[in-house]
Amino acid sequence: MNPMSDFSASIPLAYPELLLVVFALSAAMIGAWFKDKAFHALSILGVAAIAGAGVLAMYGPFAPVEIFQGAMVVDGVAVFSKVLIAFAAAATLALGADHFGRVNDKRFEYPVLVTLAVLGMFVMVSAQDLITLYVGVELQSLSAYVLAAWRRDDPHSSEAGLKYFVLSAISSGLLLFGSSFVYGFTGSIRFDAIAAAVNEGAGGVGLLFGLVLMLCALGFKMSAAPFHMWTPDVYEGAPTPVTAFFAAAPKIAAVALMARVLYEPFAAMEAQWQQVVMALSAISMVWGSIAALQQTNLKRLMAYSSIGNIGFALMGLAAGGDEGAASALIYMALYLPTNIGIFALILAMRREGEPAETVADLAGMAQKRPFMAALFTMLLFSIAGIPPFAGFIGKLLVFSAAVDGGLIWLAVLGGVAAVVAAAYYLRLIASIWFAPPAVQLQAPSGTIMVTATAAAVLSFPILVLMLGAVERWVDAAVRMSF
Repeated sequence: MNPMSDFSASIPLAYPELLLVVFALSAAMIGAWFKDKAFHALSILGVAAIAGAGVLAMYGPFAPVEIFQGAMVVDGVAVFSKVLIAFAAAATLALGADHFGRVNDKRFEYPVLVTLAVLGMFVMVSAQDLITLYVGVELQSLSAYVLAAWRRDDPHSSEAGLKYFVLSAISSGLLLFGSSFVYGFTGSIRFDAIAAAVNEGAGGVGLLFGLVLMLCALGFKMSAAPFHMWTPDVYEGAPTPVTAFFAAAPKIAAVALMARVLYEPFAAMEAQWQQVVMALSAISMVWGSIAALQQTNLKRLMAYSSIGNIGFALMGLAAGGDEGAASALIYMALYLPTNIGIFALILAMRREGEPAETVADLAGMAQKRPFMAALFTMLLFSIAGIPPFAGFIGKLLVFSAAVDGGLIWLAVLGGVAAVVAAAYYLRLIASIWFAPPAVQLQAPSGTIMVTATAAAVLSFPILVLMLGAVERWVDAAVRMSF
């Protein structure tokens, strides 16, 4: 095909990415001219641009269509992932704009960096070769480094940004090193050519070594243990809206990208990569559950919670087949609003203008802020996997996929880890409702409460009835994509 005609045909399918590019470049120019006076306007436009990109992505084809000479693909998995990423990023950008406006930390770079991170994630989930994959991962990561160190005068925030940067640089090196092995043993960077070489038995131990290095790097990006060491410090040190963003959108992108890598170029090596994914899943579930028991800071506790929940999603991927991939994506879709809602409520916990982020600060919330307490309770029930909330449905799907895939021991281990994790979630609920009041919290803003209420409604049992439509959407996406 003529490169120019291919480029012209690719443009309509790349409208979501192009919208993000146009906004990011325009916002950078406007911000450079008007400085921080443009913060509110750019934040509103940023939410609209990211949400608009999600809407445009929703109209993409489910059957795979390659664009830009095969560098990217638009298919069902990419469409579903982009919609979730856009939803998460728009919600957390709105929370951030509201928060930074109230604490008078208005810098126009915030919506620009979030938008660039979303652009990187969109590229990640559509990648069809190793170079595109790396470019997407690094674009997302570079924006995240700056966001983590947003509060330049706060030593905790600076430490978070530096630690994230240094450790992420190591994971990027692993990703490149692994990719070089894959290229060397298959002779191509394109996923379809790699798949053909794998089917013909190319590579052997060298190719497997490259794949393991890539999986380790992707495990770092999704905070899977034992590559989680950056997560608690970054979650605690970064501003809470930034932490909410880290805990939501990048997780979706990383799980979708790992599914694409495993189920497309390396589908014929399932017996080999399954061992690695099972190990990541088991270690993440166990460590995420046990380590959280000792935490007194809510953001660190949620960091370990996210590690455990990534372990459950990896259980679905380890199961293999369409059912495994679909269960992992649905799990992340159900986990997403709950996680954003909890961080919105943590953001709402302020006294005398300062954040109240410890477990002790929850004590007696039901007596002081009963509506916040009710929302917190619903969201904690959901993330704990208590029936009939949405989190229970997600865990049920990944457990079912693991059992059907013959990974009974992993499902049993996951069940034990879920029970342990429920202990610290229920401890928080007990403190909210039964402990003597600790501190008087300030009245939260409308943006925070709207976000938290919407998240709680999405986790409510009645709306789980919508899951049938979501499940059919994801099943069709996975079946047509992989």
